[in-house]
Amino acid sequence: MSRYEFVNPEQLTDDETIWAGDPKSLQDSEWSQVSSNFTNAGYREGITAGKESALQAAFDEGYATVGVPLGRELGVLRGVASALLSFLDKAGGDQHRQELVAELRAINAQLGEIRLSDIAPPDLEAIRHAREHLDAENDEEIDPMETNEELKEKRDMEKLEDMLTQMSAGATEPLSAARPTMDDVRRLKERLRFICGSLEINPQWS
Repeated sequence: MSRYEFVNPEQLTDDETIWAGDPKSLQDSEWSQVSSNFTNAGYREGITAGKESALQAAFDEGYATVGVPLGRELGVLRGVASALLSFLDKAGGDQHRQELVAELRAINAQLGEIRLSDIAPPDLEAIRHAREHLDAENDEEIDPMETNEELKEKRDMEKLEDMLTQMSAGATEPLSAARPTMDDVRRLKERLRFICGSLEINPQWS
């Protein structure tokens, strides 16, 4: 009687099939699995690195071409207006100077309400991404800016700032829904230029 018995592969369990299989086939299977895992991991890391690189490049471009120039211009206007107001308010003077003080206070108040987001060009990329998330089957008109969580949080924070400004000023009327624009900034700058001209002052505007 033979000491060895031939076993029908169809009668083996799953665990037994693994150990009874061809070692070369098992090795190839493990290699394919490991290779697939590394490929998937590399693919994900590549996508992440690509996104981070694109975001950094977009930030650098926006900072250099939008944030810095607009922020600098707004800062210069606020500085000139504050310096003129401080000078005239302490100096006193005739009726004309008192009128200039009132004008400068109004200009300062309006400049203080302007945010960079009011005068910066719209972030078309963010709006485009927000639109992509809109439900195509929803017929209601939805503001695409509200579908982006970051933009929505920023808008909510700005509304809260408006409420605090109104409360601190003791205003009884609701704030206007219209936000300042770049045209408003230009008009305020022209008003400052006129005041500087009447006082024979030539500040550095840039």
